[in-house]
Amino acid sequence: MKQSQLFTKTERFAPKDEETKNAQLLTRAGFAEKLMAGVYNYLPLGLITLRKIERIVREEMNRIGGQEILMPMLHPKENWQTTGGWDKIDVLFKIKSRTEKDYALGQSEEEVVTPLVMRRLQTYKDLPLYVYQIHWKFRDELRAKSGLLRGREFFMKDMYSFHVDQADFDKFYEIAKQAYLKIFTRLGLTAKATEASGGSFSQKISYEFMVLTDAGEDDILYCDQCVFCVNQEIAKQKEGEPCPQCKKGKLRRAKAAEVGNVFDLGQKYGKDFDLGFKDKDGVKQYPVMGCYGIGISRLLGVIVEKCHDDKGIIWPEAVAPFKVHLLSLDQDKAAEKIYHDLLKNNIEVLYDDRRASPGEKFADADLIGLPYRLVVSAKSLKSGGVEIKKRGENQSKIVKIKDIIEGLK
Repeated sequence: MKQSQLFTKTERFAPKDEETKNAQLLTRAGFAEKLMAGVYNYLPLGLITLRKIERIVREEMNRIGGQEILMPMLHPKENWQTTGGWDKIDVLFKIKSRTEKDYALGQSEEEVVTPLVMRRLQTYKDLPLYVYQIHWKFRDELRAKSGLLRGREFFMKDMYSFHVDQADFDKFYEIAKQAYLKIFTRLGLTAKATEASGGSFSQKISYEFMVLTDAGEDDILYCDQCVFCVNQEIAKQKEGEPCPQCKKGKLRRAKAAEVGNVFDLGQKYGKDFDLGFKDKDGVKQYPVMGCYGIGISRLLGVIVEKCHDDKGIIWPEAVAPFKVHLLSLDQDKAAEKIYHDLLKNNIEVLYDDRRASPGEKFADADLIGLPYRLVVSAKSLKSGGVEIKKRGENQSKIVKIKDIIEGLK
């Protein structure tokens, strides 16, 4: 894409009402713009990045047997009354129509997915089953803050699993856990699986996947030697104490942002709707259900919180909107040829063809944060090629034009 055709522009200064790095940088670099507290517009660069995160999540959910569906965002009141959520869940957005009917905006999908799936399951032979969607969610947060980390409208993957018994759920949980950790690794993040209370979703222990960041709203204790991690709210241990799991490390306290979670829902929702299946003896049973969430728009914010410097964003290659930022310093003919060669070889490129000063182009390239910067200048061409520099590194080098494509591949 040519940068001169991009309708968004970079901004020199951060918005005064944004306190977190993710909101400041995403706004300045032209990825997102706040419409109101907790609600953002996703601009072309931001949407490309969001879709790349979505694609990685989808690939890993499909890999463990998830079947993708799409459920409505507008829910009937009756479903939420059946489960008790209409009166118990304080973040539920409630809407009254012109005909005086009440509806809810989906903040989770148990009330929809349970009857949807269970009306199609007859016996234990139909289980287990895993369905998921990637869609918008709404929560009536009293104080939307932290940019994309805590919004009133957000993009989320939620999967629901249906099992014959608890043992089968426990088995699948381990599979889902490893898939989650793989997703976060592919996104360039290190996440810790953290034990937490079930909150309004479940009376049982749940698991949250946390990424350490000062912008996070959770306090966790983690072992400096093994994978043990617990939310401080339910922790029996204190900072500095020996790890209860490996006995070797010490517990450290840190701020963290939740990027995913798993809830053991038990048999609650099948019982609420009185929808079950017949076991091998022909007796009606209710499924053990699990809920698995990943905040995709939240991940966009967390990645920026973890991957930036004083100049701008440093995108992991897997989710960067483009792989290459091509800058022409008054050498448009040579740059144009390189641009088309990159496109022919399926290398994603943002071509800065604007009539702007070199300083402005360099500053914008650092702010936007694409993985590789290619500079075509009289100096580089005289040296026989183009200047290439990886974002986040200080040193650049001259690469021959014929070697650019192969090198980037």
